[in-house]
Amino acid sequence: MEEELLLAFDSTQQALRAEMLLEYAEIEIDIFPTPKEITAGCAMSIQFYRSALDEVRVLVEEQNVEIRGIFAKAVEGAGYVEITEKEGFDD
Repeated sequence: MEEELLLAFDSTQQALRAEMLLEYAEIEIDIFPTPKEITAGCAMSIQFYRSALDEVRVLVEEQNVEIRGIFAKAVEGAGYVEITEKEGFDD
């Protein structure tokens, strides 16, 4: 099963904008409540598969979508860790 990542936001407006852009780009997404472990200003996150990470990053950058970060479930224990630029592009 492919790993799912979360795109977290500081505002609902940016989350809704990202949702529209990602759906238009035909990237498979789900709206997901922002986990309490992720400090963000918006209670809504977007979940997507790791295989779409590069495409999501390009879209966010080109469209100037303001995000809190991209997160993955921690390997050990509960919680989430932020995906760094280098980590995402070296996959």
